[in-house]
Amino acid sequence: MRSGMNVKANQQGFTLIELVVVIVILGILAVTAAPKFINLQDDAQTATLQGVQASMGSASALVHSKSLIKGNNDTAPAVGVDVTVDGSGTKVLVGYGYPVITDTEWQKILDLDTGDFTYDDSSITGTVVIYPASKVPADLTGGLPANDVPTANVNCLTYYVAPTAVNGVPTIGSVSCQVP
Repeated sequence: MRSGMNVKANQQGFTLIELVVVIVILGILAVTAAPKFINLQDDAQTATLQGVQASMGSASALVHSKSLIKGNNDTAPAVGVDVTVDGSGTKVLVGYGYPVITDTEWQKILDLDTGDFTYDDSSITGTVVIYPASKVPADLTGGLPANDVPTANVNCLTYYVAPTAVNGVPTIGSVSCQVP
């Protein structure tokens, strides 16, 4: 019976200090690592903007197809150079076969809620920019970031630049909401 008591007396566990150190280390890891893995709002907004980019590409391709059929694909933007995009008779101004339209016209085509997204065609000449209303880019006057890599001043947006010459194609892209 005495040997059983010795076994219990020889068993050791973690000291209070060891437990506190482990908890502190886990706390430091949680504070530094968790925000990198739990950035759901930026991920959701980036995914939405990529969907908007795809919609702009599809709409642009549809307008281009209709422009080819109508035969005005080599014509510079001008009054009367347009195609009808839907059954209600909505017409879109065409330049070199692709849409050359303002933010309000993109708003009609894409039908995004203006409470959630802002359409802007005034910051960069010839470009329509769409961004979440909660993430207004700080400065678009310098243009869009190279290779669509987000910067501290310009991120979280989708853009459309109409072609400026015959056989040109529009530039459609999006800049991630996550600043590196």
